[in-house]
Amino acid sequence: MLELWIPLGIIVLVIIIGIVIYNGIVSRMNAVARAWADVVVQERQKNNIILDLEKIAAQYSQYESSIMAKVTELRTSLNRLNTEDMDLATLSETRTKTSSLLSGLYAVAENYPDLKASSLYNNVMAEISEQQENIGAAIRIFNQNVEDFNNGIEVIPNSLINSMFNKKRKLKTFSDAQAESGFEYRPDIH
Repeated sequence: MLELWIPLGIIVLVIIIGIVIYNGIVSRMNAVARAWADVVVQERQKNNIILDLEKIAAQYSQYESSIMAKVTELRTSLNRLNTEDMDLATLSETRTKTSSLLSGLYAVAENYPDLKASSLYNNVMAEISEQQENIGAAIRIFNQNVEDFNNGIEVIPNSLINSMFNKKRKLKTFSDAQAESGFEYRPDIH
């Protein structure tokens, strides 16, 4: 009788371990999806700020029409981001457009001291700065979740369960090519 229970116990244990691993992979993928949605939400918070940017650009549009064009480009890029598709290229493009817009706003403010002293301008710039910090934090959380997910599908025995049942692929983390260009060091990561 004991000879029957030991193999049966081992089979049940293997099945339970397989289920736990499978569920862990699914949970990690869901955490990545949630983290991506958080990144998109943080980026889209800029839409609230864009209304104020448009007011500023309208006040100075006779002098600086390029600001309004950059605001429109940013809004278009923000609208292309969605929570379903982890489009790292669009996120990178959005961040580049934000940097371009901020550079333009700083340049305009330098040329027009009354704008620099404007409470609307100062409030918008403070809000944008806070948003950029929040987006950076959301991206760090996203990248951490991607790392956890990738580890969860690549280590043994998880990789065996993944190859048999889940068939999830390794995900890419977000990297900022513009920021990376300032570094000489490149890690040899494959």
